[in-house]
Amino acid sequence: MLDIIFGLKTHAILDVWTIEHLLSGLSVGSAVKTKNHKVLSRILNTKDHKHHSWWFNLTGVLFFAYLWETLEHYLETGLAGTRVEYWFQGVEFWPNRLIADPLMLVLGYMIAKKWPFLVWPARVLSIAWIIIHVFVFPHSMYLQEVLLK
Repeated sequence: MLDIIFGLKTHAILDVWTIEHLLSGLSVGSAVKTKNHKVLSRILNTKDHKHHSWWFNLTGVLFFAYLWETLEHYLETGLAGTRVEYWFQGVEFWPNRLIADPLMLVLGYMIAKKWPFLVWPARVLSIAWIIIHVFVFPHSMYLQEVLLK
C-alpha cells in the first residue's frame, strides 16, 4: 500500500527525485519572482504589486514545471536515444508527473518567498544532486533502489 506513496517513479506518487523538485522550486521560484518583480515594477510604476505578482509568479513556476515534465516525458520515451532512455529508467507515473512534481516546485517557491536565504544553499544542493546522479550513479533510480532494499 505504501509503495504507491513512495517508491519507484514508474508506480509511485513520490520518489527520491521529489527532493530535487523541491530544491529546484526554490531556485526557479526565486528567479521567477525576481524577474516578475522587475517587470511589474516597470509596467505598473509602483513598488507595491504583491497581489498581482503572486499570481504571475505562480503561473511562471508552473510553466517551468510543466515545461520540464514535457521534456522529461519525451526523454523517457527515447527521443534522445537509448542511453538517455535507459538512464531515466521508465516513464513516470502520471500522478507523480502531473501533480506531485509541479506541486514540489510550487512548495519550493513558497519556501523561497518566505525564507529567501535558503535559495543559494538549495541551488548548490540541486547542482550537487544533478552531478552525482548523472555522472556517478548508473541511472536515475539508483539511489531509490538502494533505499528500497
